[in-house]
Amino acid sequence: MRKDFGAKAFLYPMPVLIIATYNADGTANAMNAAWGCIADTNRIAIYVSSTHKTMENIRARGAFTVSMADAAHVTACDYVGIASGNEVPAKLAKSGLHSTKSSRVDAPIIDELPMTLECTLVSYDEESELLIGEIVNVSADETILTDGKIDPEKLDPICFDPVHHTYRRMGEIAGKAFSDGLALR
Repeated sequence: MRKDFGAKAFLYPMPVLIIATYNADGTANAMNAAWGCIADTNRIAIYVSSTHKTMENIRARGAFTVSMADAAHVTACDYVGIASGNEVPAKLAKSGLHSTKSSRVDAPIIDELPMTLECTLVSYDEESELLIGEIVNVSADETILTDGKIDPEKLDPICFDPVHHTYRRMGEIAGKAFSDGLALR
């Protein structure tokens, strides 16, 4: 038997994305966003309210970075989602996170988060609040690589549980993509 919950934003997994930008004064800013996904082979789509300082910064500079939040930095990643950049201008510094300027886009890379998508602004729809960015580069710290590839176990990304308002670690391998289903052919 199933239980109905009505129209809710319940979807698993919901990645915890940390969007980083520069404020007008050049200080680094970041926010936590859970409503995002890959939208094409080189694009990311994230729903961001126009009232966020981050969205103002993206419009002004035409660039942003997106890092996967990880279990090692859950407190800092949660903080940048709780604190408003409109009220706490130095919230990235207060979180304890540090940044380095991307060499590819006019946005900061958060040093402690080992995987980053460097993006330029493609479009922003005021009505739906849908931000589309073009991914110009993905950078990963060598500490999360195995045989030259990003290793999800080393990355240890977290996802948002919208039902329980918690962050969860990603799980173990359940099967092989583009392979296991071949047994049913």
